[in-house]
Amino acid sequence: MNQSNKKYLEFFKDSGINYFLQENPRNWFDKTDKIKIKSNKNEDNNKAIKIQNVINKIKSYETPLKRNAKNLVVFDGSLNAKVMFIGEAPGRDEDEQGLPFVGKAGQLLNKMLKAINLDRKEVYITNVVNWRPPDNRTPSDEEILQFLPFLQEQIDIVCPDFIFLLGGIAAKAILSTPLALGKIRGKWHTYQSIHLNKTIYTIASYHPAFLLRSPAFKKASWEDLQMLQKKLNEKN
Repeated sequence: MNQSNKKYLEFFKDSGINYFLQENPRNWFDKTDKIKIKSNKNEDNNKAIKIQNVINKIKSYETPLKRNAKNLVVFDGSLNAKVMFIGEAPGRDEDEQGLPFVGKAGQLLNKMLKAINLDRKEVYITNVVNWRPPDNRTPSDEEILQFLPFLQEQIDIVCPDFIFLLGGIAAKAILSTPLALGKIRGKWHTYQSIHLNKTIYTIASYHPAFLLRSPAFKKASWEDLQMLQKKLNEKN
C-alpha cells in the first residue's frame, strides 16, 4: 500500500459518522454585544482592524436572518492564513458558539485538515452567510448575494494563496457558476479581485456535513485535499 492510500484509509476511518475529534477551536469572539478579536504576536494589527470593520458592517446590516439567530458567525483561524476554507452558513452549534464549523461537520473538517498536515489555527475558516438560516435551510440566492460583498472583503484582507470551497453554495458564490459541484470539483479554478494583485487558486469540494450523510464521497474529497496539499508543498 502506498503512502497516499494509507493516509486516505486513515482519514476515512477517523472521519466516520459516529467518531469525532473532541477538539475545541479557539474562541476569538466573546458573547458580548461588542465582538473582540484577540490577536497573537504574529498577527498583522492592520488586518485585525479591517476584519473588525467587516464584522461591524455585518452586524449592522439588516436581514431577516438576524431575527432567529443567536450569534453572528464570521470566522475562526489565522488572519495570515495561506488557505481559506469557505462553507455555507452556520448550523445550530455554530449559532450557539458564534464560531464556524464547531459541530459534527466541524470535527470532520478538523480531521480533514490534519490529514494534509494543516492545523485549524493556521487556516482561515468562514461561511458565505454569517447568520444561521431558520431550521438550517439552504441560503437563498438573494441571501448569498447580500452577504457576498462581506465575504469578498474578507478574502481581500486575508489575501490567501488558496481557497478551498466546501459545498455547492460556496462554489456558486465564489466561482459564479450554475454547474453542479460534481462537474467542477477535482480541478483548479482561479479567483481574482480588483483589490488584489494576485490570482488565488481555488478548488471546490464537498461540504463535511454532506460527507457525513454520504460517506461514499469521502474518497473524492480526499483527492481534492491531496491536490491542495500538493500545491502547498510546491509553494514551500
